Parts: sequence; structure tokens; C-alpha cells
Amino acid sequence: MSTAIRRKDDIIILEPAGKIIGEAIPELREVLITQIDKSKRPRILINLKRVHKMDSAGLGTFIVVYNMVRAKGGRIAIINVGKHIKNLIVQSRLINIFEHFSTEDAAIKAFSNTYLKNY
Repeated sequence: MSTAIRRKDDIIILEPAGKIIGEAIPELREVLITQIDKSKRPRILINLKRVHKMDSAGLGTFIVVYNMVRAKGGRIAIINVGKHIKNLIVQSRLINIFEHFSTEDAAIKAFSNTYLKNY
């Protein structure tokens, strides 16, 4: 699994590719935590377009990361959630925890508006 990282309007955009299962999970967790640690108030957008499968341990990693971001007063959201991953999130009753947007532009706009209001 690989994870591309880029920034747009001071928002960290992570784009993992492959499967978020097994040995790939610690690698993704490390990438996410590194990005959170670099930011005073992280705003992270995870694009799941190139993720084809995720298991409950992968979802658990997202929950840990969500809690870390929120503890620092930041925001985290997901976009381009495929059917398999959406079903996992719905079945685990976490659909209301994760912010999700239909497009990257919509997420960037929402994050930017909140950022401006809070500073």
C-alpha cells in the first residue's frame, strides 16, 4: 500500500492506494500520525478513491486518528468512499462520526470556511 500526501489551502490531503488491511495498517497509521504531529490544528482529508478494501482494524485506525485530530481541535473527513468501505462504516454505526463529502472541492470549501470563522 502507498499513500500520496499533498496540501491544498493548508489542508492535508492523504490518498492511500490499495487495501487497508493487515500489514498495511501500521504504515498508514504512521503516515497519519506524522501529519497530525506536524500540525498545531490539523485539517485532514482522506481520499479513499483508490482504496478497494478495508477491514475492521483499518477502521479502528481511522477512529484512533479521528480522536487525535479532534483532541488538537482539528477536523478530519473522508471523500470518495466506495461501497465496501461505506457498508463497513454503516454497519459499525460510525457513519455519523466521520465527516464525508462528495467531492474534494466541497470538503476544501467546508474546511476553509470553518478555519476562517475560528481565527
